[in-house]
Parts: sequence; C-alpha cells; structure tokens
Amino acid sequence: MTRIRPDQMIAAFSNMAAFTAKAATTMTPIVFLATEDPVKLGLVASLARPGGNATGVNFYSGELTAKRLELLREMVPAATRVAVLVNPTNALATESTLRDVQSAARTLGLQIQVVNASTSHEINAAFTTFVRERPDALFVGLDAFLNSRRAQLVNLASRHTLPATFSNRDFPEIGGLMSYGSDIKDAYRQVGVYVGRILKGAKPADLPVVQASKFELVINAETARMLGLTVPPSLLSVADEVIE
Repeated sequence: MTRIRPDQMIAAFSNMAAFTAKAATTMTPIVFLATEDPVKLGLVASLARPGGNATGVNFYSGELTAKRLELLREMVPAATRVAVLVNPTNALATESTLRDVQSAARTLGLQIQVVNASTSHEINAAFTTFVRERPDALFVGLDAFLNSRRAQLVNLASRHTLPATFSNRDFPEIGGLMSYGSDIKDAYRQVGVYVGRILKGAKPADLPVVQASKFELVINAETARMLGLTVPPSLLSVADEVIE
C-alpha cells in the first residue's frame, strides 16, 4: 500500500461538521462521527466503499429516537404530553429528531410540544415554559450544544421534577433520569483507529464506514425515586446500567 502523509486530517464529530469539512475539501482525509446514515446524508457513496476522502463511524443515535421515546413512555406510563427540546441551529439533527419523534408519538398516542433552545438563556426560558404548561415528561434531542449543557439540563429537570430522557450516558451519570443511545466511547475509539490507519497509509475511500453495534440503556434509579417513579421490572431487566 502506498504510504500517504496528509498535511492535515479532519476529525468531524457531528453531521454538520462532516458536511462543512466535506464541502471545504476533496483531498484532505476526513474521519467523521455521524448520527445518521452517511449514505443518506450524502457523505459517502456507500458504506462498504466510501469512494471519496471521507469515512468514519455511524453511531445511529439519531435513528434511535423512536426507541428512546418508547422507553420514556415505559418509564412514565401515565404520560400523555411530552415536551421535545431541540436546537434549531442544528437543522439536520433537529429535522431528523422531529420527524422521528412525531411519528413515534402518533404510534404511542402521545402529544408532542416542541421547544427550541440554542443558548443557555433559551434553555432557562424553555424550562419556564415547562413550568407554566406542565408536560408529563421531557425528550432532549441529540445535539452537541445541548450535550455541552448537560449539567444545566439535568439540574433544571431535577429542580422542576420533570422526568427526562437523553441521548447518552453522560446525563444519567450526573443525575439525569435515563438515556438510550450508542456507546459513544466505542465510537470515538473507532474514529481514533481510522485516524491511525490513514496516517499509516490507508485511504478513506477504502475504509468501510463502521456501523455501531452496541446500544446502551442507562437508568439513574436514585433520580427515579426522587421523581416519585418506580422503575418497571421490564426496564430493569434490559438496562445496561442502573445507577443507585
């Protein structure tokens, strides 16, 4: 194999970052972390043979929306109205989340209230809305900004006794009620593996997109008790981790 020494390499850790990188160069190697099918997103020609300067990991978090809403309903069986918090500046993720959550809500017989937040101030304003309108539960969309504000989101949900579900284990580890998503640490590890292989001479076009295969349900049982919820045995039996 011919060794290549790229002057630089781009590691793109969101759909938008991957699009931006892809639009900026056709030569510099790109290793992405995509939350949806990268073929559908137009990042690669196919999963097996990406065919360009980009490859990476599809960790499916955006495609687990319906399952995450179903698990929330199982945790809060009396829920009829669910607030959905999304970041409108992340158009790709927001469009996907709303499409999937609305479809799943119809199946589950839930009413959805969409609330936008793209700043810390807007997150506070969103919870003011929740206090006034009292949804039964909260679904926080997958988004890098919202993930970066996890302490704020968890604290506000706890303060206002609002059961909430999140996209990754970072939230229940600091007191969030529950999360369901791909194993993000494993996804980052695979990105690192591909970066190493490209630096040693591999071409992105020849490296198949890795499909996430490990999904984890994490429940914070202490938070559930604080919210007055009993974690159903059906969830306890399938949870990958229950935090006491």
